[in-house]
This record gives sequence, C-alpha cells and structure tokens, in this order.
Amino acid sequence: LLFVVGTVSCTLFLAVNGLYSASDDVIELTPTNFNKEVIQSESLWLVEFYAPWCGHCQRLTPEWKKAATALKGVVKVGAVDADKHQSLGGQYGVRGFPTIKIFGANKNKAEDYQGGRTSDAIVDAALSALRSLVKERLSGRSGGYSSGKQSRESRGGDKKDVIELTDDSFDKNVINSDDVWMVEFYAPWCGHCKNLEPEWAAAATEVKEQTKGKVKLAAVDATVNQVLASRYGIRGFPTIKIFQKGEDPVDYDGGRTRSDIIARALDLFSDNAPPPELLEIISEDVLKSTCDAHQLCIISVLPHILDTGASGRNSYLDVMLKMAEKYKKKMWGWLWTEAGAQSDLESSLGIGGFGYPAMAAVNARKMKFALLKGSFSEQGINEFLRELSVGRGSTAPVGGGAFPKIHSVEPWDGKDGELPVEDDIDLSDVDLDDWNKDEL
Repeated sequence: LLFVVGTVSCTLFLAVNGLYSASDDVIELTPTNFNKEVIQSESLWLVEFYAPWCGHCQRLTPEWKKAATALKGVVKVGAVDADKHQSLGGQYGVRGFPTIKIFGANKNKAEDYQGGRTSDAIVDAALSALRSLVKERLSGRSGGYSSGKQSRESRGGDKKDVIELTDDSFDKNVINSDDVWMVEFYAPWCGHCKNLEPEWAAAATEVKEQTKGKVKLAAVDATVNQVLASRYGIRGFPTIKIFQKGEDPVDYDGGRTRSDIIARALDLFSDNAPPPELLEIISEDVLKSTCDAHQLCIISVLPHILDTGASGRNSYLDVMLKMAEKYKKKMWGWLWTEAGAQSDLESSLGIGGFGYPAMAAVNARKMKFALLKGSFSEQGINEFLRELSVGRGSTAPVGGGAFPKIHSVEPWDGKDGELPVEDDIDLSDVDLDDWNKDEL
C-alpha cells in the first residue's frame, strides 16, 4: 500500500480505509465524539485502536464485529482509526496496532486488554470486567462518573482547572512557557461566555489530565484586563486564542462544546509532543521491537567513527533528529547503526560496503524497503520521506524475506574513535644486508 504509485494506490487505499461501517455493531469513535460517547458514559466500553494497513487489525476485524454483536445492549464495543486520529491514539499511549483498552468504572484509567484475539475471548473479558464494575457499584466504591460530569455537577470544583490570568500575570505565565495555552477572553455580562463556561471548565479538567498539563486552558476577564484586550485586539466575546512558544497567537475558530475544545487541545498536544527516540541498533531486540511496532522504520547507516569523528557523526544524528521531529505525527520508528557493525543488515537493504551515510525506510509487515537516492541532508531526506508519506517511491524486497541476524554491539560512547594500537616490531636482530642478498 505504502509504496504503490498513482491510481492503484487510491483503489487499494479505499479498499482498507476504515475497517468498520455504520452497519456494524462496532461504534466508530473519533476525537469529536470520544469524550461524550466513552468518557462521559456510565457503560463499560471495549475500544480497539487500529490502523487500516495493519494486517493483525484486519484479521481481528471479523472477531471484533462478532463480539460487538454478541455484547450489544450489554457492553459497548468501539473502534478508533488511530492512523487517522493520531492525537487520540497518542493520548492513550498507543504505540502498536491493534491496541485494545477497557474503559470501566474510572474512565480516566483505561486498562489494557491482554487476552486472545477471538470473539469468545473478547466476550469473556468483557463480561469479567462488567462483573467487576457491578461489584464496585454494589460496594459503593464507584459512581462511574467521569471528571467532565463531576466538574459540571459539583459547583465547588467548576473552574478549578481553568487558570485565571490578568494583565500582571499573563506574560510570565504564557509568553515564555514551553506549554501550549488556549486562552478565553470573556466579559462577565456576555451570554455566550456564560454558555461556554461549563464546557470550558470541563474541557480544562480533561485536557489537564490527558496532556499531563502540557496544554493549559485559561481565562481573561477582558473588561478588567484592558491592556491584554487592547494588545490582542479583542472586539467580541468570547474570543479564544492559542499561544505557542515562539509563534504569533492564532484564533481558535472551532466548536464551543467540550468535545470540540478537547479534540483541538489534543491535536495541539500531539503537534508539540517530543519526537520519537532515535535508537542505535545494538541488539536484535532494538530492531525488531521498533520495526514491528511502527508502519515504517527509518534506518540510517552512518560512516565509521574513524571517518567522521564525534562531531561529524553528531551532525548526521542531528539531521535525523530534525526529520524525526518533522514527521513525528507519522508514528515512524527511527534507528541508526555504524557502517560495518551490522553488515548482514546492510546487505539485505542493498547498502553494504560503500556510499555512507545511507538511509532505508523499511515496512517490516511487507518486508519491503525504499532507499534514499538523494543527499543525506535535511532537504534530501525530506523529499525522500515526503514521497513515501504519499505512497510513492520505488521499493525492493528485503534480502532473504526477513531481517538477518543482528549482532549485539556496545553502544557508541559519544567519543572520537581510536585506531587500534599495533605492537612494535624489534628488527635489531635481523641482518638486512643478508636478507637483501637472498632476495636478489
């Protein structure tokens, strides 16, 4: 799928775009409806996070549908296209597909489902979780309410997670912050602001928890804090602006429900999330765990340390890190190795022996790879990855149809390399004149 060109790729993509339809008993979940359907629900939910291209997901689909039909009216069964809605997958720590989560009494602490992939196993797990939920209610330990409902119903905690900002406190809190801020400018007399208030408060609680405080929701009374109102040209109420470090503020023009606000906040969170780790291939486990868990793994083979020194190698690693940051929403894995350290892997990817640094993008599910043909630079790699991300680029099968043996090696210590020390040879006992005569 990933590498097919032209109209064929469109046809193939449509064939697997979304594994569920409205006619199924599986409920399609998105960032827009997830909070309302799952988090605010008192029902038990089983939710599958999948990617349409994932073979394991495709094999699970008929079993998931059968389980949903069997559990209809008893337990809710949903599915999230986490390839399309990466912010939602990221929110729940989804790193591989399919991932199944159980949302029980405490919707803010989903449990991982570790059982079998058959409809019988799924139904058994659902009924077991349901039994636990009912027993908790019977003992009075859980009312089953979400944080959203609590913030709406207990007046005392209504706005506890909305940060009130003033002319004096705004700059030191917002302008130089590494966090993302969504700021509502309101007027106390404004009806639309009053309607927004409970939605903003509930969203603030949810966003604080889901982003570990990395996205903050705040409010400014623009009738009192007129310096801020003037600086940002506030003309109507409520006005919501998004502040990110080093960027001009932008207007939020999305919906005014808590689910709309949360969805945008989570998108901002994934945009500002740290890039994936760049790992050195020091063992088979590093290669397999990274490549099996991601749609693509980007593998670079860097020149030997004696050819570049530490500064040269670090400049190559910096280029890779910048590209990992740029393409982080693709959820790809990023790896590197030194020339010669994994020669079997190099050969299987058509690299081997020359042309360093080199880069290959590997689809471990299909055991196919594409090679970087341009320069190992931000521009060259960007063009290569951009082509891959839209399904273009020539590919070849991985040599042998599987990853070769990976050698365990010591990780790079960050230092310049050292030439091996050679033994001194004592020539004092050798009669060079006699040796030259014999040769002649």
